[in-house]
Amino acid sequence: MSNVLDIECCDLDIKSNSSSHHTELYGEERLIVRRGQPFKIILQLKSGSKEFKPSEISFTLIVETGPLPRKESDTKVCFGLSDSTVDAEWSASATNDPSGNRVFVSISSSANAPIGVYSLTLDQDGQKTSLGQFTLLFNAWCSRDAVYMRSETKRQEYVLAQHGLVYRGTYKRIKGTPWNFGQFESGILDICLKILDMNPKFVSDADKDCSGRRNPIYVTRVLSAMINSNDDSGVLVGSWDEFSNGVHPGMWIGSGDILRQWAESGPVCYGQCWVFAAVACTVSRALGIPCRVVTNFGSAHDTDANLMIENLYDEEGNRISEGDSIWNFHVWVDSWMARPDLGSEFNGWQTSDPTPQETSEGIFCCGPASLSAIKEGELTKKYDAPFIFAEVNADVVDLVRLSNGKFVKFSGSTKSVGRFISTKAVGSDERHDITHQYKYPEGSKEERQVYEKAQHHNKLQQRGEEPGLHIKIKLADNMIVGSDFEVAAILTNNCMETRTCSFLFFARAVGYNGKQGDSCGFFSDKVEVPSGGEKRLPLRLEYNRYGSVITPDRLIQLSAITIDKQITHYHKAEKTIVLDEPDIEVELVGEVTVNQSVAAELTLVNPLPEPLQDCSYTVEGVGLTDGKPITAKIGAVGPGQEAKAGVEFSPSSVGSSMLLVNFDSDKLKNIKSSINVVVKK
Repeated sequence: MSNVLDIECCDLDIKSNSSSHHTELYGEERLIVRRGQPFKIILQLKSGSKEFKPSEISFTLIVETGPLPRKESDTKVCFGLSDSTVDAEWSASATNDPSGNRVFVSISSSANAPIGVYSLTLDQDGQKTSLGQFTLLFNAWCSRDAVYMRSETKRQEYVLAQHGLVYRGTYKRIKGTPWNFGQFESGILDICLKILDMNPKFVSDADKDCSGRRNPIYVTRVLSAMINSNDDSGVLVGSWDEFSNGVHPGMWIGSGDILRQWAESGPVCYGQCWVFAAVACTVSRALGIPCRVVTNFGSAHDTDANLMIENLYDEEGNRISEGDSIWNFHVWVDSWMARPDLGSEFNGWQTSDPTPQETSEGIFCCGPASLSAIKEGELTKKYDAPFIFAEVNADVVDLVRLSNGKFVKFSGSTKSVGRFISTKAVGSDERHDITHQYKYPEGSKEERQVYEKAQHHNKLQQRGEEPGLHIKIKLADNMIVGSDFEVAAILTNNCMETRTCSFLFFARAVGYNGKQGDSCGFFSDKVEVPSGGEKRLPLRLEYNRYGSVITPDRLIQLSAITIDKQITHYHKAEKTIVLDEPDIEVELVGEVTVNQSVAAELTLVNPLPEPLQDCSYTVEGVGLTDGKPITAKIGAVGPGQEAKAGVEFSPSSVGSSMLLVNFDSDKLKNIKSSINVVVKK
């Protein structure tokens, strides 16, 4: 055994490796490295050991991952020492410390290796020594890795940024909500790896699943299924109606709390699309996949896969169709990766959607689908391209069913779906409009060609403006929740003669997913509009009618319809309004110093004409609140009164961060704010 190294201990050199692998934010408790890039370990030899000479020593390293490591699955690899590490595969090289007591070993992983927790073993002629464990992640800094991203500023944003903005509202009133992704918070990476280990594919065939983790396409599809709990013990239970025995989706301000709750006790109640997407972004970034959260305004949910949203009404203007719908907004994620399964022209951003809407291959998941394929209408390219194409491109047609059973088209649009597709800009808190990445400009020749290529049955012909009555809806300037205000329908007549019609004006509460709630305003009349003239018809919306029926998204859908039975002419205008919310004032008291307690004073004025009950504030921030939200309860707040609270926290790290704030009560939810915090030494 004279040619065997006598090793006293192995130093994984965590600090140095973390710095070169961009993993220092995970902490220094263990070695976390990115694939396709060398890392160094130091073998400390026992005193009196003979000098290390590579040519004289039998030296094999073994790396293994998963419960059933196998060479055939690339979950077990054995390799010896070379003169230098090799880029394309697992390899190692070693040098002697001049003192003679240490050996520096450089290990390079394959850029195509499965991600996960690995054991590292030294085999010297059958004598095996455990050198420890390391976690291997995808590597956006490595040009041979499928997730390689050329731009350093984009890597900083899409892999390393722990805060972001999620866009919500309506396309005319887009609001960026701050979110704490927190992918580097203590314990989160372990939970992300546990999500992979809980997925049904792992349970049924662990060997095949662990081997599949080399491929970001596979991992992203697994995450799309596992972030919702529909077919498995996934992270979040979706609910759009009932929130008892759980947390309302609007109360979450970060992913960490959700992931920790899931790890402790299973599926977490409740999520809606922006929560599903934000958690998917956290998990993707934690595993090393570049990821962004994307919001599509006017998002179609095409249930019958005909790339068209058909709204059916009776002669009185009542909606009679179920199934297809248009969400005011819908949120998903884009992940960056190569697509060797489709061809290099489909590399880049890939859309996946963890919100459970429709099944794919029998389970509730969606994507990843190439943005290039969606833009070009290449709907045969996997995964789920037709569904995502319809979300941003479907045509809308409104049909009236007459008493004789026939349907008459009374309005339609090729432009109302897929508007202002938004994500946070790289390196700033500005909104970046990425509609052009998903589709050609609306109405352009290319956009129509793509739609017709994608559409498998006859296209309803676009028509110019026909003679008759036409409607526009005009909104009030100040529509804060709690106030009464007036909206109006403006009828114009471009006929050569006076027209008389039945006029209906509805106001209904609506969920962001387009689901209609109860009425909160209605007006109808017989209206006469002279040729070339216009008529203004007001509708007053009062808090005592809308307050009890709106959802925490504070959305009201207005529909104005004219029915001219003389010439069988129907016209409709629709607009969704989002009520303004009160501001939260956030003020830090004194200097913010690491490991010193600091107070934040929080103030919100109750805008409602009635008291708020069960009021509370929740705050959270990376490096500020020890990875956990802090809640301050303040009870009841009267109308027009201030809801005030003080919250203390002790920052644990120096540098820039963001404190996220959420206000909650019985009648006013989902009110958010944030403040940048610079922690000094």
